[in-house]
Amino acid sequence: MSEQTIFAKIIRKEIPAAIVYENERILAFKDIAPQAPTHILVIPKKALADVAAAKEDDAALLGELLLSAAHIAKEQGLTDYRIVINNGAEAGQTVFHLHLHLLGGRPMRWPPG
Repeated sequence: MSEQTIFAKIIRKEIPAAIVYENERILAFKDIAPQAPTHILVIPKKALADVAAAKEDDAALLGELLLSAAHIAKEQGLTDYRIVINNGAEAGQTVFHLHLHLLGGRPMRWPPG
């Protein structure tokens, strides 16, 4: 994975972002093109292009991504929300750094795509 994705630059604080959560392994910030009243991207600081790039030793990190999203949702006052991971271009992934979309603040429809 390229270390030059926009998310890598956000992690390195080379470009600004509206950060809502950060620890040693995770960074979360508001999406610049929100698809819901609350739309936050939750990313690992480790360079992983997508879910398929994760290995067994990334299991704890993947779990931490989900737990972080739940924590952020609670902090944002969300009780009902959607978490989306796009894996690959045909699934809608446009930035090839693993990320979760935390969406809430409006009713969600099914199917989503």
